[in-house]
Amino acid sequence: MEFRDLKSFMEVALHKSFTTAAANSYLTQPSLSKAVKKLEEELRVELFDRSTRHLRLTDAGRIVYQQSQKAFAALSELNVLLDDLRDITTGEVKIGIPPLIGTLFFPEIARSFQERYPKVSLQLVELGAKLIGKLVEEGEIDLGIVVLPASDATFNISPFIEDEFVLFLHEEHKLAQQAAVSLAELKDEKFILFSEDFTLHDYIIQACEKDGFTPDISYQSSQWDLIIELVSSKLGITLLPRSIYRKQNNENVKIKPLKHSQLYWKLGIITKKDAYQSYALKELLKMLEEGIHFVQCDNHQNEKEKQ
Repeated sequence: MEFRDLKSFMEVALHKSFTTAAANSYLTQPSLSKAVKKLEEELRVELFDRSTRHLRLTDAGRIVYQQSQKAFAALSELNVLLDDLRDITTGEVKIGIPPLIGTLFFPEIARSFQERYPKVSLQLVELGAKLIGKLVEEGEIDLGIVVLPASDATFNISPFIEDEFVLFLHEEHKLAQQAAVSLAELKDEKFILFSEDFTLHDYIIQACEKDGFTPDISYQSSQWDLIIELVSSKLGITLLPRSIYRKQNNENVKIKPLKHSQLYWKLGIITKKDAYQSYALKELLKMLEEGIHFVQCDNHQNEKEKQ
């Protein structure tokens, strides 16, 4: 069954005459007759009662006409929906972000994108960066914002934001009065880290080992605010990006820069290589890469810190 035959049938049914249908369409009367006859043979029914002066639909003809109307209405709606997608008025994008990154950046990402495309839904998936990478690779989410490095053989990677790590400690800690602290000075401290699903867990351990010691981990958590609370309770110290300091409100927690530190929090946007990208996803990527940045990491200035 071909749509053009259905279209011919609908023209004849509308005008109740092959002659009138031909006069009001681009088809000839023989073409219309042939199309209707072909349709009747395929469906093995008679579509018109030809015994009267004006054609009348048979019971079968009425069913075919009604269903044809629905089919062509759906096709018409299909074009409208695709136009909506092309104009980015509808859609959904699934974003994978580790909790720390989500806390700092997602609210402003969502706000900025919604201002541009209010009918596009942003669905947030919060997991550790290791799991985020896996979900992007498996096509379960559209993009991830993760700690770099990431596999450039698997992902398209765009730099996002870079920040430095600093020491978070209680204001009464013995190191709290120093202007800066070296990693080596932390070798006897109790560390509070993100859990093993998070890239930062391995990153901090490797940095300490490079400086000659293995950190003594007293607590692990998947929540940055709980880590800060544990520091506030004098249960250990932690190393986190400087920008998180603005989000915490424990007055007894201070931050200190690290001496001669090469510890930087480098974030990147990843998408799966060679995967289909929806119109909405392309616009979100464009917005992120244009630098509508949501957190300014120049916390060295304009930031009231408890030194």
